[in-house]
Amino acid sequence: MAGHIPRAFIDELLTRLDIVEVIHARVPLKKAGREYKACCPFHTEKTPSFTVSRSKQFYYCFGCGENGSVLSFLMEYENLDFVEVVESFASDLGLEVPRESQNHLNKSAQKKPHRDLYTLMEEVTEFYQLQLKSQPQAMEYLQQRNLDSSVIEQFQLGYAPEQWNRLEAQFSTAYSQAQLLETGLLIQKEDTNNCYDRFRERITFPIRDKRGRVIGFGGRIMGNGQPKYLNSPETSLFNKGAELYGLYEARKSTRKLQRLLVVEGYMDVIALAQYKISYAVATLGTATTSTHIQQMFRTVSEIIFCFDGDRAGREAAWRAMENALALLSDDKEIRFLFLPTGEDPDTQIRKIKKEGFEQLIDSAVTLTDYMLDILQKKYNISTREGKAHLLNESAQLLAKLPTGLLKVQLLNTLEKLTNVSADIIEKHRTYTDRRIEPTHATRSLSEGEVRLTPVRYAVALLLNEPNLAEEVENPEKMVLYPIKGINFLVKLLEIFEDSPNLTAASLIERFRGSKYEALLIILTKWHPRHSDIQILRQEFQDCLRHIRKMAHENQLESLLHKERVQGLSPQEKNDLKILLSEMH
Repeated sequence: MAGHIPRAFIDELLTRLDIVEVIHARVPLKKAGREYKACCPFHTEKTPSFTVSRSKQFYYCFGCGENGSVLSFLMEYENLDFVEVVESFASDLGLEVPRESQNHLNKSAQKKPHRDLYTLMEEVTEFYQLQLKSQPQAMEYLQQRNLDSSVIEQFQLGYAPEQWNRLEAQFSTAYSQAQLLETGLLIQKEDTNNCYDRFRERITFPIRDKRGRVIGFGGRIMGNGQPKYLNSPETSLFNKGAELYGLYEARKSTRKLQRLLVVEGYMDVIALAQYKISYAVATLGTATTSTHIQQMFRTVSEIIFCFDGDRAGREAAWRAMENALALLSDDKEIRFLFLPTGEDPDTQIRKIKKEGFEQLIDSAVTLTDYMLDILQKKYNISTREGKAHLLNESAQLLAKLPTGLLKVQLLNTLEKLTNVSADIIEKHRTYTDRRIEPTHATRSLSEGEVRLTPVRYAVALLLNEPNLAEEVENPEKMVLYPIKGINFLVKLLEIFEDSPNLTAASLIERFRGSKYEALLIILTKWHPRHSDIQILRQEFQDCLRHIRKMAHENQLESLLHKERVQGLSPQEKNDLKILLSEMH
């Protein structure tokens, strides 16, 4: 059904649902103080780190980082898209989902929001699928690659016709040229307004995000031309360094994934899936990033990287290892599988079938064994100089590895290997650690760090007690304060003034995908030391006073500086006089 679901309806839906009841029906929860806990349904763990807050209508896993509202939980848990979840809950509550008409939009002139770009990408996927069925040479190519019809349908392979302007001709009545350009489907010629199709005469592979939405395409030429593979460019929908081809299909095929196999290309993923190895994913023309690894560890506890045995494969494996070190923990595992030279997963699976390939996977070497093996081959540890080089590089790698039993075991192994005590290696590692910049952002803020910023602390208090917004009489005046984050605080105050019953989870849904989402999630995890409303009100007022004081000090400093440098206008002189009087 076309049309946008009104925000007011989504807010109402969230107020009628109880996240604890919804999750408990699928994942048994246990009361733990003010909250509820369970082992996370999105990754394997033995100690519960999955927390659900009834007051905030919010869930968060401290192990894998999955978080959100009752809507996002069902999207992740049952692999549904946003509209499907809203319609499902609305049906349970006996509500009809309203839709806002968009007839007033000028489609040729006004850029539509991402919701319509996703629809465009889905429609292009269907168009390419129809083209494949009508092109005998394309179907013949896939048959030559020994792909059966079921796996072609599962991954929705298609064909981009040879015409240079087929897409615009096909979709120009429903979508603007700007939208086709924004999704990367068209390329604009330099110094002209003319455009042409990016994908032509290629087998197409729709790339889906973890919610199943098409965000880009890969295109494979059927002959020997160059480039052999062509990917969508970076767009507002598609971030190559964060997405994995096949992850959505893997999650859909296997309810409880235990591990993921990282391969190089689309055809590798599809060939393995045809032989019932349904947990393979591929990076999209980039090296494996720390973002890729974080995303995989949110789903599974074991990752196996599969590389060709040639020099390029070994170099790619080392880069993947370096990016993975900072994300390892004692309950996570990364292993490496190297195929015979000249083989890739597509060719190897057809030779040795599923059982043989899974035997190779089971024999994959662990990350630490791989690291030590490469270092021993690189340096001659029969000499003091060789040992020093090995220990120095080991120290740099160990500096990235989080503290835990794995690091202890590595230190002990290095001691046996070099006859240098673990204490000396650790001292050198600690010194090296002080000189190395952290390779990934801190995932959470401590309570102390939240308190360092009065604006953030005010936001955190609002998330715990929205009624505190009533304490601010004229929030619009605060917009003038020259303080970082003040606009966001004012925005929240206005939202709570209009909708005082909104929960923290509802706010996160409103800001999902924005630059404020990460901060909201961090602050939603935080809990005040007191639950008494009077104490919270006093702390909120203290925040407001501190914010006003900071604003006055900043304004005063700015005016005094201007007075010294270029002089003040009569109005600015009056402002300075008022500020000075308020400071005494």
